[in-house]
Amino acid sequence: MDKPTHLVEFETMLLGRYSIHQRYRGDGTRLERSAYILLSRLAMEGPMSIGQLSEAFGLDASTLNRQTAALLRAELVERIPDPDGGMARKFRITPTGEHRLETERAANIEGLQRVMADWSPDDVATFANYLKRLNTDIERLGGQPWPRP
Repeated sequence: MDKPTHLVEFETMLLGRYSIHQRYRGDGTRLERSAYILLSRLAMEGPMSIGQLSEAFGLDASTLNRQTAALLRAELVERIPDPDGGMARKFRITPTGEHRLETERAANIEGLQRVMADWSPDDVATFANYLKRLNTDIERLGGQPWPRP
């Protein structure tokens, strides 16, 4: 395991496992991972149909139907007519969904701050830039760019 890409693979595997594990967070909040990702996308892009979500995530409609049904039951999203007049109904994040997303994101950030408490601000910024570079290169190869603030 001496090649740099082997080390990156191993460390990203662990990062995916930790994904800011509960023990690093100071609260009891926790959205399911798929809910957090879907709500994040809807918050950034606005209302999206199952077809648009399928294209954005590279997931089949049945998977997204299950995930969005859970979000609907939890009242984190609502179905609305297409604001642009299209046929497909779209999912829009609700005020409850926005609050839960903001709460989850704040807890994740607080957890990361606890983990990186001994890092310099420059080290944190450098790490963030490398993560962004890795993600944008993955997105480029997969043809599914993620919107960024």
